[in-house]
Amino acid sequence: MDLKALIRDVPDFPKPGIMFRDITTLLSNQKGLRYTIDTLCQRCQYQGLLPDYVVGMESRGFLFGVPLAYQLEAGFVPVRKPGKLPAAVYQVEYDLEYGTNKLEIHQDALADDHRVLIVDDLIATGGTARATVDLLEKIGCEVLGFAFIMELKALKGRQKLPNVPIITLVDY
Repeated sequence: MDLKALIRDVPDFPKPGIMFRDITTLLSNQKGLRYTIDTLCQRCQYQGLLPDYVVGMESRGFLFGVPLAYQLEAGFVPVRKPGKLPAAVYQVEYDLEYGTNKLEIHQDALADDHRVLIVDDLIATGGTARATVDLLEKIGCEVLGFAFIMELKALKGRQKLPNVPIITLVDY
């Protein structure tokens, strides 16, 4: 299936010169959505990525992480922006192109013996994925690998990530 044909290109969003890859058109396509989740699951299984938990980053990582966790018979743990989680959290700050951002995870969400798969819709510069790794390292989890729908290869985000399998379905 040609997933690129199901992902809408939106020029000059959120600012001039940026080509935004909009997955809402993929999500609304029944066959495309099923193919995406099934293919991620198959590739994870083929790579031996059988986690105890899938960790997804706010917010599009939730969309793909929960059904993938279900198919892999794993739990799901969200990584959120500050102030969204009600219990004690670990927090990490990371650099953006223009400024910084923060991510949080519940301190009791995972234990140091848990094996995790990190899922998001996109890897671009790798900042969000790297920050998620940093959170999981605070807990002591083993990061088995990553699963992304899209990769913006020119931004070389995978260079920031540990040497584990990285699954992507569409490259730009």
